[in-house]
Amino acid sequence: MIIGTAGHIDHGKTALVQALTGVDADRLAEEKARGITIELGFAYTDLGDPAEPETPSGRITGFVDVPGHERLIRTMLAGAGGIDFALLVVAADDGVMPQTREHLEILNLLGLPGGVVAMTKADLADETRRANVRAEIRAALAGTSLADAPVVEVSAQTGEGIAELRRILAEAGAEMRERASSGPMRLSVDRSFTIAGAGTVVTGTMIAGRVAVGDQVMISPLGLPARVRGIHAQNRKSDQGLAGQRCALNLTGDGVTKDAIQRGDMILAPGLHAPAGRIDVMLDVLASAPRPVTTWLPVHLYTHACEVAARVVPIGGDIAPGETGFAQLVLERPIAATMGDRFILRDTSATRSLAGGFFIDLRAPARKRGTPERLAWLEAARETSSGAALRRLLQVAPVDMPVFLRDRGLDPASGPDLAAQAGAVLLGPLALSPAQIQALRTGLATHLGEFHAANPDLAGLGRERLRLMLSPRLPKEVFLLFLQEEAGAGRLVLDGAFLRLPGHQVRLSPEDEALFARIFPRLLGEERFRPPRVRDFATEFAVEEKELRRLMRHSQRLGLTDQIATDHFFARIVVREMVAILRDIAAASADGWFTAPAFRDQVQNGRKVAIEILDFFDRNGLTLRRGDLRRLNPHRIDLFD
Repeated sequence: MIIGTAGHIDHGKTALVQALTGVDADRLAEEKARGITIELGFAYTDLGDPAEPETPSGRITGFVDVPGHERLIRTMLAGAGGIDFALLVVAADDGVMPQTREHLEILNLLGLPGGVVAMTKADLADETRRANVRAEIRAALAGTSLADAPVVEVSAQTGEGIAELRRILAEAGAEMRERASSGPMRLSVDRSFTIAGAGTVVTGTMIAGRVAVGDQVMISPLGLPARVRGIHAQNRKSDQGLAGQRCALNLTGDGVTKDAIQRGDMILAPGLHAPAGRIDVMLDVLASAPRPVTTWLPVHLYTHACEVAARVVPIGGDIAPGETGFAQLVLERPIAATMGDRFILRDTSATRSLAGGFFIDLRAPARKRGTPERLAWLEAARETSSGAALRRLLQVAPVDMPVFLRDRGLDPASGPDLAAQAGAVLLGPLALSPAQIQALRTGLATHLGEFHAANPDLAGLGRERLRLMLSPRLPKEVFLLFLQEEAGAGRLVLDGAFLRLPGHQVRLSPEDEALFARIFPRLLGEERFRPPRVRDFATEFAVEEKELRRLMRHSQRLGLTDQIATDHFFARIVVREMVAILRDIAAASADGWFTAPAFRDQVQNGRKVAIEILDFFDRNGLTLRRGDLRRLNPHRIDLFD
């Protein structure tokens, strides 16, 4: 468990941590000289068994000591982002002060599950003063996540109340559910430095997963790969670090230096690296905010140890103080984030907290933010339970599972089980509900049926045209998977780029069939390798070129002919014969390469027509050309079978 202090400057936070742990968390000379905390301080101890305080529990508890000065709120936020339990400090001689209230607002916005209030410097207050301050504290806590937190009167000087406070903290540590260590690892960096003989070291809180010596990790959003050379977890050398622990990682890799890694960066399992620059969020505006949150409001965003400038775009109208609503954050630069991460917004001068909330969509659209479909998606995605979110999202649209799992910090291997539990069907990377699959099947059958009825002489409907007709609209590669599954089940026939229903037979109209019966014999016989062109047939049969061209293209779709060149059609059976001739020519060549004249001589054709034929084979990938030489492509040899 990680415990974070909070409270006004000079209320005794550092002294209290030292009384609890025996460690002075102020490590800088300036801090000791001025008597105030400037940077984050850290201390570790075993708080003991709650039932037997003198008996070690085996659990090492970490303390993050944060500054209380109003000008150091950004440092306080860097520490507060990774804590499990709050230790709010209020001095008995001062009572609740401005930074007490702001720290309390921040803790509330961060959604911490619990905390305790220490009324410090109790030795400086009489019973009446203590009672008054206790009443102030209770009034300040009302309506916050710490409303029911116990208040313990303590003195770091006399030791009063320290044992009781340790017991409460130990009970909290024993009862707190451990953070999940099974998913991909995430560590929020709050410090980076160099140790002689070791190299670059980063420290921070393990937010999720586990990391072991030798693991490959990614420094995000920089995108710099690194290897973990050593680990200290909860201030002890270890082979691994687990979620919920304070860890120091010794990293190595090209370009991995203390200057390359900044406070607020994340050390991630490589598969989680996908920086986000536009994020849809659930925003809770503080009642104390001076004005509503309006479109394009400039703010500072704080999440974990990261700070970045941003603009706010409320979705659905301005959000008034004390109100909650969807909004989009447009960041000055991308950051490493995960759905559900909590954040704080402060004004541009970084002197006042305005709002807080949690991330919903890390790939938010720049347009159509507030459509009914988008709002329904956000309502579903805001579910903190991944299973519940997936079930609700499937009611809105298909779900890209790799993105869903990555942006929620989940193990990719959990995808099939999660989809099965939600009753989803996996189609490539997409999860679809049974209702969506049925809608696709119904739409496919309806559109193809209508097309065949209107166009009985056409082989089928174009694949891309049909994809754009169906809802939900699938990406091209996923749509092809769907079609292949439907074809495998016998519900449709895939014919190249065209689709048709089983049983649909394409026939020429009686008029076209009669004309083609006169043309087709001319595509065979002795002149089959140099048949007449469209204009020649049009003159011979007294038909408009346009109509004849339509007929010949139709015959090509039926697989009866192939258009070798402009207005020059060959019978498909003749094309197959020419492929066989090419096989023989290639087989007779020592290396399989052949020339255009060799083919021309075999088909007894002119050079121009022979070149047109070979160019046709080149375009279709049957032959591969290198200068004046060609050879057959073994992967396309059966193209015209």
